[in-house]
Amino acid sequence: MKILVVDDHADNRRLISDLLSMRGYTVTTAVDGQDGLNAVQTQQPDLIILDVDMPRMDGFEVVKRLKASEKTAQVPILMLTARIEVKDRVEGLQLGAEDYLTKPFNARELLARVEARLRAKSETDELRKQKETIRMTFERFVSPSVVEELLRDPTQVKLGGKLQQITVLFADLENFTSTSEQTEPEDLLRLLNRYHTLIVRIVQEFGGTVDKFIGDAVMALYNTPLMQADHALRAVLTALKIREELVKFHEQLDPALRMKLNFGIHTGTAVVGNVGAQDVMDYTAVGDTVNIAARLQQMARGGAIYISQATFDAVNPFIESEKVGDLNVKGRSGTVHTYNVLRKKDDRKVTAAISS
Repeated sequence: MKILVVDDHADNRRLISDLLSMRGYTVTTAVDGQDGLNAVQTQQPDLIILDVDMPRMDGFEVVKRLKASEKTAQVPILMLTARIEVKDRVEGLQLGAEDYLTKPFNARELLARVEARLRAKSETDELRKQKETIRMTFERFVSPSVVEELLRDPTQVKLGGKLQQITVLFADLENFTSTSEQTEPEDLLRLLNRYHTLIVRIVQEFGGTVDKFIGDAVMALYNTPLMQADHALRAVLTALKIREELVKFHEQLDPALRMKLNFGIHTGTAVVGNVGAQDVMDYTAVGDTVNIAARLQQMARGGAIYISQATFDAVNPFIESEKVGDLNVKGRSGTVHTYNVLRKKDDRKVTAAISS
């Protein structure tokens, strides 16, 4: 760990440097406030031990400037000074210094305070790193409110991967291939983006996580990264609202470009977390649950919302559905008992269920 000692007295700099060096710290020094301010920019220390009464710029001004800069605000400052008045301590701490120790000082106390501040910085840096990882992982795929909730408590999400219950939704455009054959590539991309924008907005509205885009299909997850007791219902309501808004959305399009969306939804266990190489990772879900949802979507036609038995059991009190039957799912030995979602049973009950 690197420590910067800022003091205009050579004896003080030497004494403090020797104490810290014997403990294994890398020590650099500065002879006054302005020199110290410059040294922070070039040396990037983990801790600053700062005198107050110095030429060119006093310690209080140094603290004020360091804490005002986003680049240096997180560097802890231990003020070490001959000023013993309470008002001086208060001023230093109010400006942002993390600790205040008066001269003459006890060597053991100084070292203990240094170790405490460095330990706290290490914990803070780790938390900051966690938050940055969370932001980079999720900010493109979930609503801003979900990101902010995760940042308030990063322990809510485990990025390494875990087995958990989720609901997976697949949405895919019907007849997209034939439409693409008759549409210029640039126009097709703009059209696809418009459809995807509609889907993503509503997925996020119901607290879903947009996992990925697979051609014209969208894969979304519920009950991750935040836990949602009503995740199956949220997924089904997402599909219903997309289907509802698609009517008005189509009014803006040429009839030849109006495509229905088919959905597949399944609830089950999957491994959820970061998948990929060390430098290129994707937060996703893998397992049979994902495959079943994808296959259900592939079998749906005419704007249908196909759900599995597990999803049906979770949403049946709120959603009216009709039996489709046992479908043979590609890649599985058994069949999947399937239902087609028709509509909500009671808006008030659904609203109450989602809000509770």
